[in-house]
Amino acid sequence: MSYVKQSQDRGVRTLCLDSPANRNALSAGLVGELGEALARCAGDQGVRAVLLTHTGTTFCAGADLRSPADPGAFVALLRAVVELPKPVVARVTGHVRAGGLGLLGACDIAVAGPDSSYAFTESRLGLAPAVISMPLLPRMDPRAAGRYYLTGERFGAAEAARAGLLTEAADDVDTALAPVLDGLRRASPQGLAASKALVTATVVETFDRWTEDLSARSAALFASAEAKEGVTAFLERRDPVWVC
Repeated sequence: MSYVKQSQDRGVRTLCLDSPANRNALSAGLVGELGEALARCAGDQGVRAVLLTHTGTTFCAGADLRSPADPGAFVALLRAVVELPKPVVARVTGHVRAGGLGLLGACDIAVAGPDSSYAFTESRLGLAPAVISMPLLPRMDPRAAGRYYLTGERFGAAEAARAGLLTEAADDVDTALAPVLDGLRRASPQGLAASKALVTATVVETFDRWTEDLSARSAALFASAEAKEGVTAFLERRDPVWVC
C-alpha cells in the first residue's frame, strides 16, 4: 500500500498524501514513506523544490491514534522537512489538525484555500502540542498560539495566515502558488539551499535544544490516565469525563 503519490513537473516534485481511510493521519506507514520520499528529493539534482499536498478534504488529521507512528520517527520527519536543502511548499485545500499542523509549520511556504480549517485538538485529549511546537512556535504569533493551544478551537485560513501558520490564505490556491513555484524554478539550487538555511536557522536551533525534552514530555502525556481517557472518548465519539 502506498501512502504518498509522487509526480514531477519542471523541477517541482509533488508529494501527495494519499491515505483516505484515516484522513491522511500520521500513521507509521505514512510517516515512513514521506520521510523516504523527502530523502530521495534531497539527493535528486532534478528536484528544485517540493510541493506537499493531499487528496480528499483533509490535509492531515494529526496522529493516527489506532496505528501511531514512532514518536522519534515523527520528530525526524519534521526535522527532515526543515533541513531539506530545497524549499518545501504546502498546498492545502482541506482540514489540518494537531500533529498535521506540525507538518504544515515545518514547510517553508504554505498556501491554503477557503475550505481549509485548523485546530490544535491536543488539550481536549489530555495531551499538548509538544514536539510540533519546535517548528511552530518560532513562526507563530505568541498570542494566537496561547489561545489556540489552550482552547482547541477551530479557525479558518485567514486567521491561520494572521497567526503565522500560513504564508497566504487564497481564494484560488493554484493561482496564488503559480508565482511562488515560478520563482523557485528561477532560483539556483545553491541560492535556494543557502537562503533556506538562513530563514530556518532559529527553527533548527529549537530542534537542537528541545527535541529530547519535548519528546519526553509527549511520551509522558500519552502514557497518562487522562490521555487514555481522552483518546478512548475520541474513538468512542463521546465527551471525556472532565467536560463540564
